Amino acid sequence: MARASAGKPKGMLKNKPNPEDISHTRTLPSPDLRFFIEHFWIIKWDLRDREPVQAEVLPHPSIHLVFERDNTRLAGVSRGKFTRTLQDKGGVFGIKFRPGAFYPFLNAPVSGLRDKTIIPWPIFGMSQREGVELENAILSAASEESAIDIAENFLRQILPEQDENVVVINQIVKRMINDQTITKVDDLVSLFGINKREMQRLFNQYVGVSPKWVIKRYRLHEAVERLNNGDPVDLTRLAVDLGYFDQAHFIKDFKSFVGKSPGEYGKDVPRRSK
Repeated sequence: MARASAGKPKGMLKNKPNPEDISHTRTLPSPDLRFFIEHFWIIKWDLRDREPVQAEVLPHPSIHLVFERDNTRLAGVSRGKFTRTLQDKGGVFGIKFRPGAFYPFLNAPVSGLRDKTIIPWPIFGMSQREGVELENAILSAASEESAIDIAENFLRQILPEQDENVVVINQIVKRMINDQTITKVDDLVSLFGINKREMQRLFNQYVGVSPKWVIKRYRLHEAVERLNNGDPVDLTRLAVDLGYFDQAHFIKDFKSFVGKSPGEYGKDVPRRSK
């Protein structure tokens, strides 16, 4: 049975057209793993006859286990822009954990992984040799389907007990994404009846960043999506739609995360042909 796609990625910055020889697929996990895993992602590129491409992403508030030849690593939440230069031929296989869902594996505050990448094997009780064997199996699989099967079998062997706080966090995060009127932590306190200090503690321990940071990140994801369409965007209207009181604060936040103003970024996005 064919696996379900996880849909279009968000947070991808488009400073130039994506070449056709870079593929990016996102696939939902089997139902028994969805408490912990949001999706698997696979990026492959063959740029041997092209100039290197700089890929940029505004990361989500999630932990990723990234398999790459001789460079497999666990990536904590990155508060800045993630940049990677793609060149020659290569590929990576990623496991994206749901917000907060890596804490039961780590059993320590996830904030300790913030802005870091580390060797993952000790966390899973594995030796370096066992980790390399898993890396080779996934990256040498005959198909993406086979690679996902191997990853899922690995995950089933190391699954911790489900933690009810993960459910609460994902309810909060889902509301952040879907309700753009939420612009501050106090809005979430009113909606969920959780003390502000407790919510901040929960996010620090389980997600690795503050709820305020997560709200801003999702608002900027939406801004990037609209700018990526290639159509002219009324920035004043966009700022209002995303819950900002004025355009200046929106521009400041956008530039602090993306590295350029919304207007500058929009000029670099290829215009859609009419």
